Amino acid sequence: METPLSPLDFARRTRRLHADREAVVDGDLRLSYRQFFDRCDRWSAALQALGVAQSDRVATIAPNTHAQLESFYAVPQIGAVLVPINYRLTPEDFVYIVNHSGAAVVCVAGEYLAAVDGVRDRMPEVRHFVAFEGGASDGADGWIDYEAAIAAADPGFARPEIGERDLLSINYTSGTTARPKGVMITHRNAAINTIGTLLHLPIGVGERYLWTLPMFHANGWTYTWTVTAAAGTHVCLRKVDPATIFGLIRDERVSWLCAAPTVLISLASAPPQVRGEVPAGVHVVTAGAPPAAATIERLEGEFGWDITQVYGLTETAPFITVCAPLPEHEGMPLADRSVIKARTGVELLTSGELRVVDPDGREVPADGQAVGEIVVRGNVVMEGYYHDPEATQRAMGDGWFHTGDAAVVHPDGYVEIRDRLKDVIISGGENISSIEIEGVLLRHPAVLEAAIVGMPDEKWGETPHAFVVLRAGTSATEDDIIAFARGHLAHFKAPRGVTFVGELPKTATGKIQKFVLRKGAPNLARQ
Repeated sequence: METPLSPLDFARRTRRLHADREAVVDGDLRLSYRQFFDRCDRWSAALQALGVAQSDRVATIAPNTHAQLESFYAVPQIGAVLVPINYRLTPEDFVYIVNHSGAAVVCVAGEYLAAVDGVRDRMPEVRHFVAFEGGASDGADGWIDYEAAIAAADPGFARPEIGERDLLSINYTSGTTARPKGVMITHRNAAINTIGTLLHLPIGVGERYLWTLPMFHANGWTYTWTVTAAAGTHVCLRKVDPATIFGLIRDERVSWLCAAPTVLISLASAPPQVRGEVPAGVHVVTAGAPPAAATIERLEGEFGWDITQVYGLTETAPFITVCAPLPEHEGMPLADRSVIKARTGVELLTSGELRVVDPDGREVPADGQAVGEIVVRGNVVMEGYYHDPEATQRAMGDGWFHTGDAAVVHPDGYVEIRDRLKDVIISGGENISSIEIEGVLLRHPAVLEAAIVGMPDEKWGETPHAFVVLRAGTSATEDDIIAFARGHLAHFKAPRGVTFVGELPKTATGKIQKFVLRKGAPNLARQ
């Protein structure tokens, strides 16, 4: 009597029980769940008519729109695999991810059509390019018009048997390497994360969720399915803007949103004329980097919002921990409670087992001092990295997924991240590879050596900073280096500052000592 675990089953229930409830708000467009699922079914049928079969990959490059949300149902319910791509990347990145994933169809929002159109000839395996919007008509210049395809399709489609271990999505994350890795998320992974989210962060029927978090980011932390499972309303937001966010919270009676700390800082720092009247009672889920206790204190004290930190990775579908409130926390002063809320937290009931271990694999004592690596195992852990068995073996070959994050465990069992074992820079919730940036800078004719580290930043959490050794007889300015990087990378990856040094600190074996650079290394600055 077992049936496969899949977030599609939650959609089936909501379709049956809440068909007339409001599902989506996207600008002037409002869709009931009946209308929303009809559109999803029509797009499923249209994809099958285009030859998309079970296990084929369908990539999307789009902000938070109704079309992007529809992909999270229309693609997996025909057994195909969704590849939501970070739209902030460069055309070069688009080419790599589309080709590596083997996408058969690429769907693109209007603002990215020109960028993708310029590299279409470098995506030879793609059979169809779809314009979510932007005026392309069916067949014109090789682009299929999304709305026209939906209007012409019959809602009936061939529904295949889908196993819970079947792939639902491949989500690309840079990690610590220059090339993105494709994280394989199964139907079971996504279903378990959705259930755990609703257990710890229960959205009520009809409550309204604002899409401040990109849907491409770990499947919107699975809120693409969680909100629907709760029969809530998806309020789409194309671009993060404090004035727009506050306006939608008021006008659409928003009660939930997810955001990286950098977004929370922008909201907390918005001037009164931008904020206007701020409704209280908004539930905020934050992750991507540890939020500052001061930010939590301000949002809860001034706005009357409720902030909950969660922690995870794309590889864990994504939630591993939640900073779950305890009754004894309620009596604390706000400042003290905010310090607790800034911790990483405890296991979700559904996420599996988490340990913090020393290099020999022994759990560190729960003293708030001993540092170890967070390792996890359970039903939310990915199937592996797509077409990368070596990376999969390195990450989880011993039966535990090694996060690369260093943490302590407090006496109450709450974990707190203290540093990262990897050299990933987390800026505004986005992972940035230091190796990738270094590789670009080393192509500059004046650069002999380069090292990238994350430096603290009040707004973004941290940003890339370059330490550069110039070639003898050459010269370059900070602006030259930054402009060069911005010309070859997505702008959010480019260093925000440059320190020129005579040499980089290294170990006896030649490894750059980045911990020295993170301290600022004022004694290394080139005179």
